[in-house]
Amino acid sequence: MTTPSAATHDRNRVTVGVDGSPPSEGAVRWAATTAAGRGLTLHLVHAVDFSPASLLTPTPSSELPFFRPSEAFEWAEEDANALLTAAAETARAAAPDVHITTDIALTGSAKWLVELSHRSAMVVLGATGSTRLGELLVGSTPVAVVGHSACPVVVVRGAAPPVPDDRPVVVGVDGSALSEMAVEAAFEEASWRGVDLVAVHVWTDMRPGDVEASPHWFDPVAFEESEQALVSECLAGFGDRFPDVTVHRKTYVDGPRAHLKAWSEKAQLVVVGSRGRGGFAGLLMGSTSNTLLREAACPVMVVRPEAS
Repeated sequence: MTTPSAATHDRNRVTVGVDGSPPSEGAVRWAATTAAGRGLTLHLVHAVDFSPASLLTPTPSSELPFFRPSEAFEWAEEDANALLTAAAETARAAAPDVHITTDIALTGSAKWLVELSHRSAMVVLGATGSTRLGELLVGSTPVAVVGHSACPVVVVRGAAPPVPDDRPVVVGVDGSALSEMAVEAAFEEASWRGVDLVAVHVWTDMRPGDVEASPHWFDPVAFEESEQALVSECLAGFGDRFPDVTVHRKTYVDGPRAHLKAWSEKAQLVVVGSRGRGGFAGLLMGSTSNTLLREAACPVMVVRPEAS
């Protein structure tokens, strides 16, 4: 039976935002299997939206009757509890043994989810979706949470995964300290899932073909040697820690958005960091990450440094 959660100060739970939309249901299923497989609690949360537009927009399941302002909270709480109950049923259908807790807040979902990230192993959100009580929209809540979370954030996108799922985990690599955190998280995910890891490195954030079209001299052999050495340096040590993970290195001259989006069509998870450096900054929580959050064909995990 689903029980309300008490405030905890550990990270033994996967927190998932619930808003009743189909993408939210996909996020709940993904989070449920992840939590159950790792022995973590699944924490289902919903933020009540009291904006006029949300209160006056009926959902397909029921029409909003005339109400007094004093009755709005009671009505909203009932609707929120119904959403969480349905989400718990979805979770148990995906992972019957998962332990579930629930919570409701009267504050903005982004701010609350950031607070919860300090007590979570990861935060999971649907790629889009909105009801009169929710606001888990790409472009608002996920982007805000990704930008401030104290734990990894997963935005679940794409079709339901095949069973079994032997597609690889893909990680963006740029040589920075934050990229190293993303690499570590990607190794952990690949190890837990029993699949290969594809490490993708792109030299510049320029569009595909721009470098080759440039009149400046470019030596592809020297490029390949240099960038492969950088990737090897970024992956050094992880092979000893995760001997069960087979790694495939992929280096490209330009076009990080295009390459990672293409890899998302063959992956079960794409992992990127929160920021980058130099010409490759767009890969790590910039234009490339935003593109992946909107357009990737699989779930996207964004890893941030922990809050001090």
